[in-house]
Amino acid sequence: MTQPRRVLFLFNHDAAHQAAHVAGIMADFAITNPDAETIAATGTPAVEQQLRRLIGAEAAAAITWVDLTLSPLTQSLLAIPNQILPAQRLARLRAHEGLFASVDLVVSPERTCLRVKDRLMAKHGKAPPFVFVPHGAGDRSVTYHPSMAGFDHFLVSGQKVCDEMEKHGIAKPGQCRIIGYAKFDAVGKDRPRLFANDLPTILYNPHFDPHLSSWYDEGSRLLELLSAMGDRFNTVFAPHVMLWRKRLHISPEYRTFRMRPDIPAGLAEQANVLIDTASPALFDMTYTTAADIYIGDVSSQVYEFLRQPKPCIFIDAAAQGRDAYQFWENGPVVRRAEEVVAQLDDWQALKQEYRPTQERLFRYTIDHDPELSASTRGAEALADILL
Repeated sequence: MTQPRRVLFLFNHDAAHQAAHVAGIMADFAITNPDAETIAATGTPAVEQQLRRLIGAEAAAAITWVDLTLSPLTQSLLAIPNQILPAQRLARLRAHEGLFASVDLVVSPERTCLRVKDRLMAKHGKAPPFVFVPHGAGDRSVTYHPSMAGFDHFLVSGQKVCDEMEKHGIAKPGQCRIIGYAKFDAVGKDRPRLFANDLPTILYNPHFDPHLSSWYDEGSRLLELLSAMGDRFNTVFAPHVMLWRKRLHISPEYRTFRMRPDIPAGLAEQANVLIDTASPALFDMTYTTAADIYIGDVSSQVYEFLRQPKPCIFIDAAAQGRDAYQFWENGPVVRRAEEVVAQLDDWQALKQEYRPTQERLFRYTIDHDPELSASTRGAEALADILL
């Protein structure tokens, strides 16, 4: 009797922010390919809970769930080094190496899993194909890290990502398949109401990288300035989920480290300010959907905000120049908190000025098909790869 094909969807990050980028693809594949075994391997219980919420009971019942959680002792021993490097992630991969060897396909939103592929090749001379689904559609250099050439296939959001993958020598022609942005399938379009007023809402969304993030030098001052404008704006502070998971942030890419500054005292009690440093709303598009104005630096969440064209202001924390990233074409680029506030004086004009650019870059970055969801396109691509 022929054994069913086994497809492993890997969710090995310590946080749950990558789940929505792959959850819909996994659910669609499980339901439309009942003859295959769909496996979800999760690094933490919180990630599994988030996945189950996203895909619903029917799809969850069609999936084999594998818990990659380390023993309490191992987790404790790795707690300190995990603050510096992904020690627990790597340990989970090594502990479950046999699982990877037993499947026909591995699907992952991050690249540490390639360590397993390398070990399998060294030990056995073979490994299943590894498929990469990016958790975002940004323009930073780390998005196109050379090690990603180890993936066999790429399911990407749009032509931009495909072009950049090939330009950086990561993907060869034919390795990329454009499917759209599956995270959009997992979240609704309804705009949540965050404040008991009708003032425009600003979202400040700094990254965690100690070299590139605006939070370390300008963030506290910016929050103070924005909170003082409560008669004109509401403010949401919703950083990248990883910013508040550590006190010390290290950037191997830029060979630097910094301590994360605290939020100025008293801001959380102000009626026009919402502070969120840990909830799922940081990555389920609650704030990018609700906000009218986006302030950020290098996070790819800006493209989730630009699902509908709206004003963006970017902070160039590392003095790279406005041409450093393609997504900085979506709005003015400044250096200081006071310059951000000056741009807000005529924020409605920014909306009109940058709308054509935003629409062009969004189409280039995210290929939306109103007739076919990204999750369905992704599931069909995986079925084709298995043939």
